[in-house]
Amino acid sequence: MRLLPNKQSDPNLLLGIEHSDDGSIYKLTDDIALVQSVDFFTPIVDDPYMFGQIAAANALSDIYAMGGEPKTVLNIVAYPIKDLGHDILANILQGSSDKVSEANAHVVGGHSIDDREPKFGLSVTGIVHPSKYYKNIGARPGDTLVLTKPIGIGILTTALKQGLLTKQQIDETSQIMATLNKYAAESLTHVQPNAVTDITGFGLLGHAFEMADGSDVSFVIDYKNVPLIPGTKQLAEQQIIPAGSKMNHLWLKDDVEYGENISNIDQMILCDAITSGGLLISMPKEDAALFKDHLQTNFSIQAMMIGEVVEKQEKAIYIK
Repeated sequence: MRLLPNKQSDPNLLLGIEHSDDGSIYKLTDDIALVQSVDFFTPIVDDPYMFGQIAAANALSDIYAMGGEPKTVLNIVAYPIKDLGHDILANILQGSSDKVSEANAHVVGGHSIDDREPKFGLSVTGIVHPSKYYKNIGARPGDTLVLTKPIGIGILTTALKQGLLTKQQIDETSQIMATLNKYAAESLTHVQPNAVTDITGFGLLGHAFEMADGSDVSFVIDYKNVPLIPGTKQLAEQQIIPAGSKMNHLWLKDDVEYGENISNIDQMILCDAITSGGLLISMPKEDAALFKDHLQTNFSIQAMMIGEVVEKQEKAIYIK
């Protein structure tokens, strides 16, 4: 849900809702600011424990995208306890708790309601230095664009709901979603990114558009360098495409120019609505190489350089 920007009169509110940032930042002292975000959704995998892990990783991601360190979380639970019983909910909560512990944060409470359709997520509070947080705008011409997770999650999870995935595909997709962006965020401390966001419901191109438009620049993305989860294109060719991905594609039609070799299926993949995706980062070319090497060497995570930032053109994004 998007809210219309409004004037914020408190000078300590460093980031609100003006630029669709990943969270809010409120300055407490000269050295400490609060970072806050919230996210929840319906189950996208069958395993309750894994659903809890994914929901936690997804909610924590906004804090990492802003350069923050998660500290406390509150559980948000909607659940039909009479229909599904206590065990499934206990597994969801345990999965989330274990992922929160991996983030070195703490579950400190929450709220639950009775609901026929299960939903789960977290409200997350973290801290960041008031002058050292990341924004989703600030990309500069000459920057390299780096992506830290493959895309296609929306297509794969839609196929999962239809019983079309192998166990290996389910495990691989689940692990990608459950991987914390903590490790990418830690690697960013060794370089100086100009803009950072995480890829979620608006897809790679939707979040790239927000970054490019807010930075008053254009992006050139090389599709062959965009990492895809194995099986993504084959499923998309079978029209296994979420409604949210189609809506993203329609929303961006006037702001993206696709090369002649980019098929409609490729376009849908680039617009795929994602849960718990990776970070999209705009940074100087030399920093991009250092960041990529650090992430691979220290955490065995393969980031990809997917494009470059250029001076503002007619379109916000060009796909070649």
